[in-house]
Amino acid sequence: MPLWNTLARAATAAGDEILLRQRGALYEIRFNGLELMSNLNHQSETVLAERSLRLHGRPEARVLIGGLGMGFTLRAALELLGPAARVTVCELIPEVAAWNRDRIGHLAGDPLRDPRVDLRVADVMEVLLEHRAGFDVILMDTDNGPDFTVRPANGRLYGDSGLAVLRRALRPDGLAAFWSATASEPFERVLDAQPWHWRRDDIQLIGGRVDAFHHIYLASAVPERVDARRAAPVPALAAP
Repeated sequence: MPLWNTLARAATAAGDEILLRQRGALYEIRFNGLELMSNLNHQSETVLAERSLRLHGRPEARVLIGGLGMGFTLRAALELLGPAARVTVCELIPEVAAWNRDRIGHLAGDPLRDPRVDLRVADVMEVLLEHRAGFDVILMDTDNGPDFTVRPANGRLYGDSGLAVLRRALRPDGLAAFWSATASEPFERVLDAQPWHWRRDDIQLIGGRVDAFHHIYLASAVPERVDARRAAPVPALAAP
């Protein structure tokens, strides 16, 4: 088995280390020694965008994506959206944005080159605060979900105050979705307290154990956009 090849490093002002590395066809971004994302198991990120946009049902939607990652959520959204749609994608770490332009963009078909995309190198909370009823669909693909944030400040995204900001940025008939590596009971209790209808979809990982899942939380003020199912498993996507 080939060894890992370090392609690039970055550091935050807080001293966190971000590492981009490659082993054969496998690329991985690590944050303080922990895997944050890779191109091996990204089907749940694809489902995050596909399921949300199909439930919303408007090809010309205005979309906000929190977290660029390796671009798979962004690519899936672009494949479903029409020519008049606009996608704002927020990436907190400048180097990750740069890597998507010059090192790993090919993995997702170079989605940042699409003219419908507006890349903001900024905290997604700052962008949410700038907009009132500005987005039809908001996709939160930050951290590893509400239970495993990469920095303490990101916890506010999944609390009462952060969700209130998100709701103000969402249009009245809009839909929000949150990617999570785990099923989060604390986050579900927070969602229960919101004036939203919500559900959790469990996405089985390709090539993983039968009990290996990632999770998507879907929420909307419009009950028809999400139903009352909770923790309903869906089949794994076919391997590309």
